[in-house]
Amino acid sequence: MTTASPHAHGVHFGRTDVQNVGMGVGIVLLVVGILGFIPGITTQYGELRFFGPDSRAMFLNLFQVSMLLNIVQLAIGATGAAMSRNAMGARNFLMGFGLLYIVLTVYGLIVGVGSAANFLSLNMADDWTLLVLGVAMIGAGWLMSRHMADDAR
Repeated sequence: MTTASPHAHGVHFGRTDVQNVGMGVGIVLLVVGILGFIPGITTQYGELRFFGPDSRAMFLNLFQVSMLLNIVQLAIGATGAAMSRNAMGARNFLMGFGLLYIVLTVYGLIVGVGSAANFLSLNMADDWTLLVLGVAMIGAGWLMSRHMADDAR
C-alpha cells in the first residue's frame, strides 16, 4: 500500500511524521487520563485522592495516581492533539512536554514517594516511565523535525 508521500521526508496524507507522532502521543495521554478515572483499570479506586501521597489508587496496579495526575495527563494529551495540527506545533509539544516529563522525574526522585511535596502522587514506576517517555518525546521531536526547513521550500 502506498501513501500520499510527495517527497522522502515523510508527509503522509497531508501530515508530517512529527505531526503523526505528536498526535499519537497526545491521544495516548488522553486515553491514560481517562482510564485513570475508571474503577477496575485503576485498582483501589476508593483510595483515589485529589492530590498528594495519600492517594493509594493504582493505574494498572502499577502506577500510583491521583485525580490531579489524571487531569494533568488529560490536559497534556489535549494540548498535544491540538498542537499537532502543524509540524512546528507538534515538534514544540514533543520537545517541551518531553522536557517537562524529565523535570517531573527528577522532582519525583528528589522528593520521594511518601513526601508531602509529592503532590502528583508519583511512585517509582511513574518516575521511570516519565523519564523514558520524556526522552522518547524529545528524541522523536528532534529526529522527525530535522528536515522541516527543507520541507517548507
